[in-house]
Amino acid sequence: MNSKRSFAERNARVNRPERTQVEMQLLSLEQMLPKDHRCRIVWRFVQSLDLEAFYSEIRVTDSEAGRSAIAPEILVSLWLQATLDGISSARELDRRCKTDMPYLWLCGGVSVNYHTLSDFRVVHAEKLDQILTTTIAALMHQDLVTLEELGQDGMRVRASAGSSSFRRKPTLKALHRKATEHVDQLREESESESRDQAQVDARRKAAAERAAGEQEERIRKALEESEQLSRQREQRKKGEGEQTRVSTTDPEARRMKMASGGYRPAYNVQFASDSGARVIVGVEVTNQGTDGGQLPPMLDQLEQRYDQLPEFIQVDSAYAIKQSVTDAEQRGVQVISTVPRAEQLKRHGKDPHQRQPGDSDEYARFRTRMSEPESMERYKQRPSIAEFPNADCRNRGLGQFRVRGVEKVKAVALWHVLAFNLLRMINLGAIERCSTR
Repeated sequence: MNSKRSFAERNARVNRPERTQVEMQLLSLEQMLPKDHRCRIVWRFVQSLDLEAFYSEIRVTDSEAGRSAIAPEILVSLWLQATLDGISSARELDRRCKTDMPYLWLCGGVSVNYHTLSDFRVVHAEKLDQILTTTIAALMHQDLVTLEELGQDGMRVRASAGSSSFRRKPTLKALHRKATEHVDQLREESESESRDQAQVDARRKAAAERAAGEQEERIRKALEESEQLSRQREQRKKGEGEQTRVSTTDPEARRMKMASGGYRPAYNVQFASDSGARVIVGVEVTNQGTDGGQLPPMLDQLEQRYDQLPEFIQVDSAYAIKQSVTDAEQRGVQVISTVPRAEQLKRHGKDPHQRQPGDSDEYARFRTRMSEPESMERYKQRPSIAEFPNADCRNRGLGQFRVRGVEKVKAVALWHVLAFNLLRMINLGAIERCSTR
């Protein structure tokens, strides 16, 4: 007992914590999780999905020996719940699966590890993309999504590379030569060691050789990217090819101007959202630093996904370049945007909504349409349609990628898209009605 307690504290009758008492409690995971917890909705949503593509890759069957695989719905649910909770680390998710009740409930007694979680997150980009298509198709079947009017916007997300990792072509060649020599040296050492010593150090040698091989592969990829960028720059301006810099840690990342005004290694994530349901219907990831030219590829994607194009698409002026607007208008899609360089034209005494030299007929119609009050009123809705998904995803951890390469980065972006759409479906009351099976 604490002798320094006051008279009132010693004489008051209170319940104090007793943490050494041993108790036996017969409770199941089902009983320990609240009935209205969100992870139950996540599980119900995942159960409604068609996961045949995931199951088709499992080689272990009842007639073959081998360790049982983890059910795909468990891994999908874990990453959806983790994305909703702003968790982007496989190791942190692994820890939660051992300590936090929602993740314990989703696992249901099945053991997972961070390596399995990390691999699953990035190797199924095509399957996640198909889930996006089928869920939106289900919403369209319920008349919750019409695709009549969309908004498109992009955001620059930091890459998993530092600014100091960018090197010029001559440096990349020297690094590639050293990396290749290092890999060859490790292989020679592994072959020359005695059998007993090799068995003792097998795992260490394999890890070192694998790391060296991965480094050599990244530098080789960086050298290829450097040569490609050099050719592109030399076509634009003679003599700039040798000045091209490429990252040795993430060769596909590019230095982009961020919202802060500085330049950082990043990727350009593009979302297209439906104006009615406010769900994301299209996603693309590029290493192009500008949004100019990103509209036609998104329209191609939407037509391929849903065999349908929107009647209107709202974008900011960065997208409204002549080639992109002309392409969209020729497909029957009306672009809603502010006219680029409007203030500059006004300073020179020109009306930005009148046809200018070099305009196509489609771009001239775009200028005229954006002078109409109805079009300007429609454009005022753009932030709530196109920018809302970006802000929500950033708030859930989409500020910097932990993976490298466009393919893996797109997989992470798709997890955020599916998580965002899940929340929208909850708000729309569509979870029970929408099934992709």
